[in-house]
Amino acid sequence: MSPPVALYVHVPFCVSICPYCDFVVVAGSGARGPRNRVAAFVDAVVVELDLRADALDAAAGADRPPLRSVYLGGGTPSLLPITSTARIIETVRRRFGLAPDAEVTIEANPGPDERGDPAALRDAGVTRLSIGVQSLDAGELRRLGRRHSPGDVAQALAEARAAGIASISLDLLYDIPAGSLATWARTLDAAIALEPNHLSLYALTLDDPAGEGLTGPSGDHLPTTRGARRWREAARRDQDDDRAAGMYELADRRLRQAGYDWYELSNWARPGHRSRHNLAYWLREPYEAVGPGAHAFDGSVRRWNAARLEGYLAALAPAAGAPLLPPGGSERVDLDMAAAERAILGLRTSRGISGAEAASPPLRDVLPWAIDAGLLEPSGDRFALTLRGRLLSNELFARLV
Repeated sequence: MSPPVALYVHVPFCVSICPYCDFVVVAGSGARGPRNRVAAFVDAVVVELDLRADALDAAAGADRPPLRSVYLGGGTPSLLPITSTARIIETVRRRFGLAPDAEVTIEANPGPDERGDPAALRDAGVTRLSIGVQSLDAGELRRLGRRHSPGDVAQALAEARAAGIASISLDLLYDIPAGSLATWARTLDAAIALEPNHLSLYALTLDDPAGEGLTGPSGDHLPTTRGARRWREAARRDQDDDRAAGMYELADRRLRQAGYDWYELSNWARPGHRSRHNLAYWLREPYEAVGPGAHAFDGSVRRWNAARLEGYLAALAPAAGAPLLPPGGSERVDLDMAAAERAILGLRTSRGISGAEAASPPLRDVLPWAIDAGLLEPSGDRFALTLRGRLLSNELFARLV
């Protein structure tokens, strides 16, 4: 067990739920209006931060190193009142410590009633803003159930830049139902023209959490609504692997020409703007996490909180008695799984893996096939994915577990 270098805070509130979204989200009256649970959640998450810090102090001592990064994700954490955001960050600073140059990220939607106040966020300690754009085509935004317009994206980015937010990232989706390579090219060009510091590009994935057994009482996902299931069934029929591969190749070429370096399967950045928080995940470093559905890792045990907000609040803000850590689950990572994780996570990045790692299980037996298939290539004394390898990475990773 090692003390964390990063901390994730899951804020579950959204104005509405997009039909493709599998994150732990609470919308409607729970997020807004006289019966909203926002204040109760903030109180609970502060209690969980204290309880998790107490446990770390007992195990590792109070002289553990300060955090290098904090990430407020969701949901739409920019919906929180600024006093609540500041309270959470200050609690983190007090109980976990923050390095002087720590990266503090908050996710935001670009709509005018969802993006928050970037100047106030900066004053609260936020150094990095991740904006959930998904598309810069109005028709695609409507099909995805998004509430913002392309113009809102430009306005949100301009406000964040004017407020002095040091690093701004845009999230985009490709292989969207009824999409095309031409539409994707226009979205890429529009995103590049906005000159963000970082871009994350994700193929639209339409999973079934219930079918995977993730929605039970201790599960880290919420059940998918009937309407969302119908939307996903129709959307899957319109997705195309070859089209998605073409979109990825186009993005990699356009972003490289625009000065963005690829550094992880779905991420490109200008120099000095790689996500330090997400790199902690890919480098398999220990991280703490709080909030419904949040996952933590201490180097040997993976832990998660159950997804349901009511259970979370009941544990941390009980009607009687002392607060308890929220329900959830955990699993110990054995040596074989740890080796597979190191190989897979390392190969996700442009850094790749060392020759010594490549010569050890589980990659040792797969390496000749991967090189012959054009998926891996030597890079100095390391091995890294080729562009073809990035496109077919799931096939390679499946052979490593």
